[in-house]
Amino acid sequence: MEADNQIGVTSVARPSPAGQRTLIGLIRYFLKLGSSGFGGPIALVGYMQRDLVEQRAWFSEEEYKQGLALAQTMPGPLAAQLAMWFGYLQAGIVGAAAVAVPFVLPPCLLVTAVAVFYAKYQGLAVVHEIFLGVGPAVLAIIVIAAFKLARTTNKVDPLLWAIAAVVCAVTAIAKTEIVWLFLGAGVFGAIYYGGGLPRWRPASLSGVSPFGPIAAVKGFAWTGSGSVLGTMSLFFAKASAFTFGSGLAIVPFLHQGLVHDHHWLTERQFVDAVAMGLISPGPVVIMATFAGYLVYGITGALLATAAVFVPVYLFVIIPGPLLRRHGQRPRLQGFIKGATAAAAGAIAGAAIVIGQQVIKSGAAVSIALIALLLLLQRRTKVPEPALVVAAALVGIIALR
Repeated sequence: MEADNQIGVTSVARPSPAGQRTLIGLIRYFLKLGSSGFGGPIALVGYMQRDLVEQRAWFSEEEYKQGLALAQTMPGPLAAQLAMWFGYLQAGIVGAAAVAVPFVLPPCLLVTAVAVFYAKYQGLAVVHEIFLGVGPAVLAIIVIAAFKLARTTNKVDPLLWAIAAVVCAVTAIAKTEIVWLFLGAGVFGAIYYGGGLPRWRPASLSGVSPFGPIAAVKGFAWTGSGSVLGTMSLFFAKASAFTFGSGLAIVPFLHQGLVHDHHWLTERQFVDAVAMGLISPGPVVIMATFAGYLVYGITGALLATAAVFVPVYLFVIIPGPLLRRHGQRPRLQGFIKGATAAAAGAIAGAAIVIGQQVIKSGAAVSIALIALLLLLQRRTKVPEPALVVAAALVGIIALR
């Protein structure tokens, strides 16, 4: 009851738990999920429902739905927010932090270790062969993610589909995500669906000026050169705080800043970072750890990871309870409709931009098409990590 009072809700009846629910138990569960939970955000939230609601009965179905609604409404990665929400229900702000660390730490360590190897040996042919296969498969996964997000968000609303199409076209032509377009879609949705001009307007996102290219990190490094840690941390925090949609919704924002604005990563390095987020367990946005290491070594990896997940934490513990109490207001719902439609379009536009870089041979076309067919078929579900691993093997065997 104490946790319920903290979040401003009435007590929700829950089934008798099979085993006592404790904060230590939640920490152990999310440590395991962060270490072995492959499949992206939709799979991860499904595991949480199966394990925590249906099997262990630690939370009620209503509590799960409340957390899922909060995670879908706020910007940031879906699975990480839902995990923090369960910790928050158990022990308030301390519980949210206690759950977040074990959920994020295992994939962070894994991806950092791979980044060390990648930075040191990216000149080896086998590394290039792996990512030549992975790139087209990642492209297929992004295309499917954009379609699913658009279908879920836009449904049969022609206006939302039009917003997604416009943002997709602009992103593809400009080869970058335009933040004002994204925010504008949200404001338009608030006006159109909310029944009137809002009394607020989004704060300016300008002010982070592009910086010169850096020297590539070669092997293990604590820091890099030619970069400003404050600028990098602010960039990753903005990527998390202003990205609605699935874990892959952050891709176009990262692509704009890392590749085009700051020139911290090459196009191929960025595709490789996305691949690492997909083939590693835990949240997909752990790709920020990989990118952070390439930019500024171990320090960059740690700061990038913290910058991505701190806004998520704040969106759970600060506005979350208020949002749940007032989530039915038309203006707020309208903003989310427009913003998520734009996010779907931005993902599709990013897929086009990335496709121009990775689809450069007949073999790459074949991998992308086969990956699309496997993801679209319904009889046998093909896990995304398995698909990426298979594509890596094809790269080693067939693309050497």
